[in-house]
Amino acid sequence: MRRTLYLDVDGVVCPFGPEGTTGWGSAWQRADAGLLPVTFAAELVSGLNSLAMTPGLRCVWLTSWEELAPQYLCPAVGLAGSGWPYLAADGAAGGAVWWKLRAIQGDVEKTGPDSVAWVDDQLAFESEAQSWARFLGRRILTVSPHPRQGITPAELDVLRSFLAGPVF
Repeated sequence: MRRTLYLDVDGVVCPFGPEGTTGWGSAWQRADAGLLPVTFAAELVSGLNSLAMTPGLRCVWLTSWEELAPQYLCPAVGLAGSGWPYLAADGAAGGAVWWKLRAIQGDVEKTGPDSVAWVDDQLAFESEAQSWARFLGRRILTVSPHPRQGITPAELDVLRSFLAGPVF
């Protein structure tokens, strides 16, 4: 089985202005990612590192950080994603279609994975992305974390189950 995980950074791995404790009940960690400070849950990073070792799983950055995610974020937070490819906007910031939707559609068409998991805090607000996901049916899992929490333990469990289990 060939599977792909597409992962955003802001609001997903690194929440916007988180308060209190993480979803794991621990304190938020802070790091300097070269260009800006980031906040993250150490348990999430460990969980993503473990998830990335799933046999047949290809992990891809789908974030406005583009090459900066593997270059700066990964070493700063301890995420073993410095070798993951990234999809770029290619100057497509404008237009009617969200650049990330165009990018993932192109990559899925090119690579032909059996199933896809897409994690982005903006997904809940992108109707065309939701329509595309409905079209793919059980071949895709979309997760739209709350941007002030990032991926929760429950969402990570859902990802792990989907990416390790049978497609049909």
